[in-house]
Amino acid sequence: MTLNEQDRPTKPTGTYLPSVLSASALVLDPAGDLAMAQETALSATSVSPLRDSLRRFGRDKRALVSLVILGLMILTAFILPVIYQHIGPAICEGRCLTSADLIGPGVYHTAEHIGSTLESYDQGPSTLHWLGTNGQGQDLLARLLDGIKVSVEVAVLVVGVLDVGLGIFFGVLAGYFGGLIDLLLARFTDIVFAFPGLLLAFLVTAIFALQAQATWGSSGRLILVSITLGITIWPQMARYVRGQTLQLKSQQFVEASRTIGSTPFQIITRHIIPNITSLIIVAATLDIAGTVVNEGVLSLLGLGIQAPASSLGVMIYEELNYLPYHPWEDLLPALVLTAIVLSLSFIGDGLRDAFDPRSKD
Repeated sequence: MTLNEQDRPTKPTGTYLPSVLSASALVLDPAGDLAMAQETALSATSVSPLRDSLRRFGRDKRALVSLVILGLMILTAFILPVIYQHIGPAICEGRCLTSADLIGPGVYHTAEHIGSTLESYDQGPSTLHWLGTNGQGQDLLARLLDGIKVSVEVAVLVVGVLDVGLGIFFGVLAGYFGGLIDLLLARFTDIVFAFPGLLLAFLVTAIFALQAQATWGSSGRLILVSITLGITIWPQMARYVRGQTLQLKSQQFVEASRTIGSTPFQIITRHIIPNITSLIIVAATLDIAGTVVNEGVLSLLGLGIQAPASSLGVMIYEELNYLPYHPWEDLLPALVLTAIVLSLSFIGDGLRDAFDPRSKD
C-alpha cells in the first residue's frame, strides 16, 4: 500500500544538537563541517581548573588590590634605592675644608649612614630627605626600603626554602610510604606544636646570635632568624601535605599509574605534587604573613637584625621612646608592616577561596 505524499513522515531538515551546545556557539563553516563546529563549541565552553580558579581570584577585588599594593612595595624596595642614591647634591656634615669632605647621596641616602651634626637629626620630609630623618640623622626612606627588603628576604628563605621545601619532602614521604617516617614526623610535629614557636626563636637567637654574627658576618643574625623561624613553621606544612597525600594515593588515577609500572618517584612527581600545588600556594601565602610578623617581633625585642642595619622591627624599636615627640618616625614603619601583613592575609584568603573546589561563583 502506497502512502500519499501528505501521509509520509516529514524528513528532518536539520541536525540534532546536544543541549550542551548553544545555538550561538555553533557556527557551520561553508563546507558544512558540523563535527569541527561542534568541537570548537565544546572547546569554547570548557575551562581548565586552573583557569577557573584564576577567574575566581580575579573577581576578588580585595585580593587584587592587595596584590598590586604588595607588588609595588616590593618593586619599590628593590629598584628605588638604586635611583635614590643618585638624587641629591653633595652636602657638608661637620667641618668641610675642601670639596673632598663633602658627601653625596650615595652616602647619606643609605640605611647605615648616621648624621654627624645636630641639624641632620629628626628632620621633616624635604627635597633632600623625602621622608625625613630619625633621631640619628639616618634617612627614613632608605631605612624603610631596606627594612622591606629584609622582610622579603626572610620570607623567601623561611617559606620558600624551609617551609615549602621541607614540608613537601617530609609530608609526601610520610603520606605515601608511611611507616617509620610517618611516625617520626608525627612525633616531631607534636613536639613543635607543644612548644611555642616564637619562644623557641627567642631562645635560639639569644644564645647563638653573637656566634652566628661572628661566623657569617653582618648577615649572620638574618640567617639565624630565618633558620629558627623555618624550624618552627615547616611541620605545619608537612602535616597539610601528608593529609592530602593520604587522600590522593588511594585515588583511581594513582592506582592506574601504579598498575602500568610507574615508580613511586614518578607517581609522586607526576600525580601527587601537581595535585597539592594549590594547597601549598595558599598555605605558604598565609605563612609568609606570620613570618614577617615574627621577624619584626624578634627585631623589636633586639634579638633579630641589629642597628645600624635596618629592619621594620628595628625602626619601630629605635623610635619607640620618642613616639610622643616624633610620632611620624615610629608610625611609618608600623604602617608599612601592617600594610604588608594585611595584603598577604587578603591575598591568602583570595587564593584559598579561588582554589577551593567547594566555593561557589
